[in-house]
Amino acid sequence: MTALVLHRFPLGPFPYDRWLAELDGGVVLIAARDRIEGAREQVPADDGGYRRLVVLDDFEDEELLDRTALELAEEYRATHVLAPHEADLMRAARLREKLGLPGQRPDEVLPFRDKVLMKRRLEGAGIEVAPHALPATADDARDFADEHGLPLVFKARDGFGSIGLRIVRTPGELEEYLAGAFAPGAAPREDLLAEAYVPGRMCHVDGVVVGGRTVMAWPSQYQYELSSFQADPGARVDLTLDPSDPLTPRLLELADGALAALGGPADYAFHAEVFHTPDDRLVVCEVASRPAGARIREVLDAVFEVHPVELAVRAQTGLRLPALARLADGARLEPLRMAGQVLMMKRPGTVRGIPVTPEEPWVRYYGVYAEPGEVLGEAALSSDFLAAAVLSAPTRQQCERRLRALGARFEAEIVID
Repeated sequence: MTALVLHRFPLGPFPYDRWLAELDGGVVLIAARDRIEGAREQVPADDGGYRRLVVLDDFEDEELLDRTALELAEEYRATHVLAPHEADLMRAARLREKLGLPGQRPDEVLPFRDKVLMKRRLEGAGIEVAPHALPATADDARDFADEHGLPLVFKARDGFGSIGLRIVRTPGELEEYLAGAFAPGAAPREDLLAEAYVPGRMCHVDGVVVGGRTVMAWPSQYQYELSSFQADPGARVDLTLDPSDPLTPRLLELADGALAALGGPADYAFHAEVFHTPDDRLVVCEVASRPAGARIREVLDAVFEVHPVELAVRAQTGLRLPALARLADGARLEPLRMAGQVLMMKRPGTVRGIPVTPEEPWVRYYGVYAEPGEVLGEAALSSDFLAAAVLSAPTRQQCERRLRALGARFEAEIVID
């Protein structure tokens, strides 16, 4: 068996060669040069321990990526195609369908990528989502604003990573946005989603489904607004909820219901975002059939001592799953501790100071992605970090104290002119 992986992340956090070492045909990896270099990693001069490693200069060249993936899949007789990034889910599904390989197919990907279809299915299952519409024209958007009021949220129908997401809060901001979104004389749009603004704190549930059953899942809560990634100069904290928190079972149950409504494949990792409103409602924002972004993967690893991506790709390739051997039928992995992440976004300017490497034993991951003297531009997406750390603690309260303290150090030690 041979796994072909479409990989637009740094290499270090994803050791597929070790995770999938039992595959007799090895791993063929297509990687993105900018993501490797952006994480301060050295681009391998050879295959880097893989059966084949191809590093593309432009991962956004869809024709090149499709052609490369097909050629490598046929040359190495791939038996599985893996894609951990949202942007590659449909590409991988089409390749599996073309070659007759197992795994998620296009019709299974679509409910997780098309936000309109997603919300329709969730509503059909009795799950609350924000009021929404597909405004074809600026007048349609104004009508939606008249009906639901401001603020409004605009996003791409198939977007990810908060790219292009915009919250308009005043009539002036709305008109400014519409002037750019709807060019005079242009054809009606079908790709822009408008949503009523849902107040409250954003929670997320992350986990892994194996054999159609959720075997790992836990909720967390962002202590910041995802959409503020280009304007937030401070530490952004995100951490798990305690087992005793009343929200924990509610979020886990809601995630199960959402996954059932969307009809995912047998084996996959997932990331579900849910608003917890001031009047105690849970409103689903989005659900993705891929591993979480940021450093949530490392947070789950700290909570369960099982890496979610390793578990998912081993399940997808039919390898044994030692992490689940101890579970009774129908049981899930239980959390061993609480954990969270603290993040600092890139922002324009020249880097004059970077954080001192933390040495506390509860720091599970630390990374800094710039050097003194480097000139940075604005963050392009919500994962353009300047620094990131994952911490653990016995309780959520203790974990938050540690995260806030390290965040304060980051704010003091990072200097950008």
